[in-house]
Amino acid sequence: MKNILLLSTIFAFSIACGTNEDNRGYKVKIGDNCPNFSMELLDGTTITYESLLGKVSVIQFTASWCGICRKEMPHLETQVWQKFKDKEFILLGVDLKESKEKTTTFIQEMQVTYPIALDTNGQVFEKFTLPKAGVTRNIVLDRNGKIIFLTRLFDPVEFNQMIKVIRKELEQ
Repeated sequence: MKNILLLSTIFAFSIACGTNEDNRGYKVKIGDNCPNFSMELLDGTTITYESLLGKVSVIQFTASWCGICRKEMPHLETQVWQKFKDKEFILLGVDLKESKEKTTTFIQEMQVTYPIALDTNGQVFEKFTLPKAGVTRNIVLDRNGKIIFLTRLFDPVEFNQMIKVIRKELEQ
């Protein structure tokens, strides 16, 4: 009986937090248009939703305190950014709720070369996710800004599926 009560409590909590299997903490879903946004890159330039149009894009939400993000980022650098950066493609890292100084140090430690934007107040993240959703997310967009793939956490199988989706979209 205690196990049933515990499982019921966990299930109810996961639904309340928006982390059930159906949405994985996302507000958006495959087929939706990317929400409109504007952020500053570490180099001071502004990037917007409109600047992604015409390119296959991956928006990667990350943070320095996130261990899973740190595990995934080298794979994003080598298997995604370095493979596709010379095509009509952009990988946009978005650091969640950290200062420019903290983010700069983090990116230097991680040795990633793809562009990184600052979401210091989390407003862009919240356009994609439900309240209290966890970080480590990739949103893949087609050239028209439509969401075509979503990831959560770092699962090698899902990561490889994402690469296949990117490759296929770039071939069109």
